[in-house]
Amino acid sequence: MTKEDIIRKLTSRKLWVALVGFVTGLLVYLGQTEAQAAQLGALIMSFGSLIAYIFGEGMIDAARESSDKFFVQDEAHPPEDAHTAE
Repeated sequence: MTKEDIIRKLTSRKLWVALVGFVTGLLVYLGQTEAQAAQLGALIMSFGSLIAYIFGEGMIDAARESSDKFFVQDEAHPPEDAHTAE
C-alpha cells in the first residue's frame, strides 16, 4: 500500500461514516445513551474533517511546489508560442 493509498483512505468520507456508525453502535450496546453516542460520533466526524483538510492542503502544497519547478519562465528565452504577430 502506497502513501497515496493511505492518504486517500484517511480522507474518505465513507471511512469516517463507517467508523462513526461502528463506534456509536458499540457505545449503545455497551450501555451508553444514544445522546452520548451521538456526541462521540459528532466528535469523530469533526476529527475526520480536520484530517481530510490537513491532508488535502498538504497535497495541494506539494502539487504547487512540484509544478513551480517545471514552469519557471526564462524572460531572456520566452517559449516559442509566445511570439506575437507583428
